Amino acid sequence: MAQWYEHIQALIDDVDRCILSGDDEAITLKRLAQKLGYSESYVSRKFKALSGMQLWEYLRYRKLAFALRDLRDTDDRILDIALKYGYASHEAFTRAFKEAYGVTPGGYRQHPVPVALHTILNPFDCYLLGVEGAGLAQAKGDVKTYFVTIPAHRFLHIRNYESIGYWDFWEKQSRIPGQDYETICNLLRGIRGILDDAGGSGADSGSGQVMGFINAPEGRICSWGIPLAEAYGVRLPCDYAGEVPPQMQVMDVAEGDYIVFEHGPFDFETENAAVEEKIERAMKVFCYEDTGYRLDTAPGRVFYFYHDCARFWKYVRPVTRAQPGKQR
Repeated sequence: MAQWYEHIQALIDDVDRCILSGDDEAITLKRLAQKLGYSESYVSRKFKALSGMQLWEYLRYRKLAFALRDLRDTDDRILDIALKYGYASHEAFTRAFKEAYGVTPGGYRQHPVPVALHTILNPFDCYLLGVEGAGLAQAKGDVKTYFVTIPAHRFLHIRNYESIGYWDFWEKQSRIPGQDYETICNLLRGIRGILDDAGGSGADSGSGQVMGFINAPEGRICSWGIPLAEAYGVRLPCDYAGEVPPQMQVMDVAEGDYIVFEHGPFDFETENAAVEEKIERAMKVFCYEDTGYRLDTAPGRVFYFYHDCARFWKYVRPVTRAQPGKQR
């Protein structure tokens, strides 16, 4: 899986070069597959598994992402931007742009609110090259805040409705035969196809193992008064049909929009408490007004917590389009 992330990133870099040079004829599945040395059908399947979309869908969103940047950062006429990215008319560009981002090109230029780009193949690694920051909501101090759309996937995990926090979670799990920290982490290391596996050997987000908080079913309230279930597991492709250890359960997570609060690398021994305070503060004071989003508390939405001091600390919280007056 890690090798295919590298292959897909190389493909994306090539796509970006072609888009920016206006060489649309070079952006074909046949040419891209030949460059990677695989068949067209195989590349198409792998791309869909990693991105949650067909290559042609990605190309459309990618061009719109570059167009969004031009609207934000240049004074070029909207029609000129439309033609630059392959749209035959102002009207066609406006329809496509509004369908993707919920706002017209003119509306975005006047008020460039954060949007989900739809083109982030490994969402928890923030931005793809070339349009980083187009979805940035805030960058205060050491904490970045941005929106992403995460493709449909599966979440293989253990779940606890009684715990309050990471350490309490594992203390309670240790009382259940076969659900202690060491057993669960070792089982998860043997699962194939983990989406967030960066080659880490420990039980952290570098190995693809993450904490999750699942909006509880209607009427289910945890012992600490909040309708969330704490969970620990791994994200998997939406077509995963492999082993599900008897201690665990797997749930389907639909494609959705999320807000990410991210801090970069830090020293665990000396900075962990300070980083936690910064990121908790950023989440507490974040203002959703004018972003077009609000936190999504619908049952089944998942909030992920990634803690890997060598790379990042991230809270990834589900959001949905806000109705007027409903932001919070």
